[in-house]
Amino acid sequence: MTSNAVGATTSTAPPALAELTTLHLGGPVGRFVETSTEAELIDAVRTADAAGEPLLVLGGGSNLVVADDGFPGVVVRDGRRGVHVDSADTCGGANVRVPAGEVWDDVVARSIEEGWIGLEALSGIPGSAGAAPVQNIGAYGQELSGVVADVRVWDRERAAVRTLPLVDLAFGYRTSVLKGSLTEHGTPWGPTPRYVVLDLGLQMFLGDLSAPIRYPELARRLDVAVGERARTPDVRAAVLGLRRGKGMVLDAEDHDTWSAGSFFTNPILSADRAAALPPAAPRFPDGAGRVKTSAAWLIEHSGFGRGYGLPGPVGLSTKHTLALTNRGTGTTTELLALARTIRDGVEAATGIHLEPEPVLVNCTLA
Repeated sequence: MTSNAVGATTSTAPPALAELTTLHLGGPVGRFVETSTEAELIDAVRTADAAGEPLLVLGGGSNLVVADDGFPGVVVRDGRRGVHVDSADTCGGANVRVPAGEVWDDVVARSIEEGWIGLEALSGIPGSAGAAPVQNIGAYGQELSGVVADVRVWDRERAAVRTLPLVDLAFGYRTSVLKGSLTEHGTPWGPTPRYVVLDLGLQMFLGDLSAPIRYPELARRLDVAVGERARTPDVRAAVLGLRRGKGMVLDAEDHDTWSAGSFFTNPILSADRAAALPPAAPRFPDGAGRVKTSAAWLIEHSGFGRGYGLPGPVGLSTKHTLALTNRGTGTTTELLALARTIRDGVEAATGIHLEPEPVLVNCTLA
C-alpha cells in the first residue's frame, strides 16, 4: 500500500471488483484508492479527472454490475463513517449530516435508537449513504426524498463543492438530478455522475411511532391498517423479516443474496397502457395520471419463476424474481445473458420493456 500527497491510500495490488460488489462479480481495476477524509476524496476525483482517467467512486458496491474485464480506470472508495447531529429537539426535530461513505443500514439503526422518524422502512437496504440519494432509495412505501434537506456534492464540471437543496434534487422513482448527471450537457460522466456525493443532510421528526404505514404487505406483517403507525423498532424488525424472506438482506453464506438487489425497476405506464395489463397485474397510481406496475409480477407471469436458470452458475433468486444472483461460480457475461433473456421474454409476452436498475460498468445490456 502507498499513500498520496494528502494521505489517501493507493493499493499496489488493486483488488478485483468481485471483492467489492455484492454480486461478487467483476474483474481487475487499474488503480484503487481508499480515502478517509473529504479532502482526500475530492483530491482523488480531481486527480483522476485531470489525468483523463475513467473514474468509479464506490460505496458498498450493491448497485453495480461490473464487466468480467474489470474497470481500466481508478476506483475510489470513500471510507468515512459516522453521523453528525446538528440539532435534535421536539421543536425542530433531528437535523443530521451523514458522510457518503457511511453504511446505510447503520444510519437507519441509529435513527431507531435515537427516535428519529422516517427511515424505518428503509432498513436492510445494502450500500452506502452516498448512493442513497442518487437512486432515491425506497422500500415498503417510504423513500429517502421524504427526509432529505440537502446533498453536498463535488461538482466535477465546475471543480467546486456545491450544496444542492431538496428543491434542486429532482427526486423521482429511483432517480434524481444526481443520477441524471451521469450524462449531462452531452458529457458522458459515467459510471460516476458529474455530482459526487460528499454528504447528505437529513431532517426527521422525533418520536417512537413510525411514519404512516403505506405498504399493505408491511401493514399486514405489523397487524395494523394501512395509514396507521407502529413502533419504529417493530417496523424495522418487520421490514428486515420481509427482506430476508426475499433474499434481500446480505448473507455471505446464502447465494440468494449475492445480487444487486432488484435488477429491474418497476415500469411506470400511461393510464391507457396500464389498462391493457392483465386484470390481475398490480397497479399503483402515481398521482400524475400514470400507473406503476410490478416488474416481479411481469417476470413471473412471463414464464420466469423463482430459481429460473438454476442449478446453473447464475439464476433468479429462489426467494424473489427481481433478484438475479451469482451462485458462486458465475460471470458477468452469464448474468447479463440471463438479464437479456428475461427482459426480452417479458417484452415478448407483455409488450413492456424492463429497464435495469443497477449501474452497468464497462458492460451493456443492449
